[in-house]
Amino acid sequence: MQVTETSADGLKREIQVVLAAKDLTERRDERIEELKDQVQIKGFRRGKVPAAHLRKVYGKQLMAEVLQSAVEESSQKALEGREERPASQPKIDFPEDEQLMERVVAGETDLTYSMSYEIIPKFDVVDFSTLELERLTADVNPEEVDKAIQQLAERNVSYEPTEAAAEDGSKLTVDFVGRIDGEPFDGGTAEGVELVLGQGGFIPGFTEGMVGAKAGEERTVEATFPEAYPVEDLKGKTAEFDVTVKEVAAPKVPEIDDEFAKTLGAEDLENLKTLVSEQMEREYAQVSRMKLKRQLLDKLNEAHDFELPPSLVDAEFDGIWAQVTQQMEQAGRTFEDEGKSEEEMRQEYRDVAARRVRLGLIIGDVGEKNNIEVTQDELRGALLEEARKYPGQEKFVYEYYEKTPGAIGQLRAPIFEDRVVDLIVDQAAVTDKKVSVEELAKPLPGDEDEADVQEDQQPTAGAKDEA
Repeated sequence: MQVTETSADGLKREIQVVLAAKDLTERRDERIEELKDQVQIKGFRRGKVPAAHLRKVYGKQLMAEVLQSAVEESSQKALEGREERPASQPKIDFPEDEQLMERVVAGETDLTYSMSYEIIPKFDVVDFSTLELERLTADVNPEEVDKAIQQLAERNVSYEPTEAAAEDGSKLTVDFVGRIDGEPFDGGTAEGVELVLGQGGFIPGFTEGMVGAKAGEERTVEATFPEAYPVEDLKGKTAEFDVTVKEVAAPKVPEIDDEFAKTLGAEDLENLKTLVSEQMEREYAQVSRMKLKRQLLDKLNEAHDFELPPSLVDAEFDGIWAQVTQQMEQAGRTFEDEGKSEEEMRQEYRDVAARRVRLGLIIGDVGEKNNIEVTQDELRGALLEEARKYPGQEKFVYEYYEKTPGAIGQLRAPIFEDRVVDLIVDQAAVTDKKVSVEELAKPLPGDEDEADVQEDQQPTAGAKDEA
């Protein structure tokens, strides 16, 4: 095998690989010898078929197999010998001359093919001890705990029948018959429907028209189907509903005491306060870590300036742009609504893509040099956590990650990245700063600009960027 570099432009490489005809035909003949004892051809005893006859019958097929295997092996060896890391799968080009390729298959001439690819750049990582980071922390105060428990109580509201008129928050049980232009329509009739005033869930005008209703009352309300309604025949049409109120129930927020605490699994009210406080501490710590991580990624991005493989940036940008445009389409928004031209937005998100790729390369490099690995137990834990997000569908989640190539990497990458981030933070100069809960929750600069991009998307280069 002969390997010759034919082009080197920045991160782009092109090499030429020559496989000698003699070596290829020898590999083919070895396969023929193996085949002698395996095939049975009419007119010949097993194992007694002349090699020349086998070559005539199976020669082209076997040579095609040999060529495929030889190209796979030689392309890998060629890259290993150059000590380069391709940024993506190399492109392999064979001669376009059909007659030449026929001669190659016949074993009459060498096979010459080319490989083009981009390489991962070599760069020096910043000294982590020079990174100055500020970790924001906030204490849980009793007022916030009490507020959280009050919200829990409001979410666990019960309802008691009342003779009073319905108001915001009241739960009504109703029967109704809907008509458009005086005629009933499919889906417009129902019995025993429960609705809570002020919570939505019905077409505009329906629940609003039930304010002030009493049990036993019959009334007619008018409501209009939105233009985006999923049933084509009903879009934008106004309907009249004859409604019979079966029951009006007033909301009753449970008293916050030991008994209420027990309904939530706590021993008593003090224990509930402790549990809520601990949960809030965990949430604050999570926000604190997220902001510290974002700050670290910002500094890593600023501290490194090296050429990026265009293919990686393009792939990352394509994923981001597809997501952004889909979300804009779903929201019915245009570039003009965003106050920017398409070109301006493309450039902004290309910058985001470049940042993600750069950080991915840095994170990957640091992790590799520090032998950071993700254990099978960690992967199993992540998979279990992912499955819990889809109650009743756990089997399909497991099957997806088992059968989809590269899917498990989506679970491995965030764990790997967090390990790397922890390693860097341990070496950086970190100063703790106590702030209010409001300040801790305040978005960082740039968060709004990237609000359209889901940050749980794994960058192509291997790092999950949260910015």
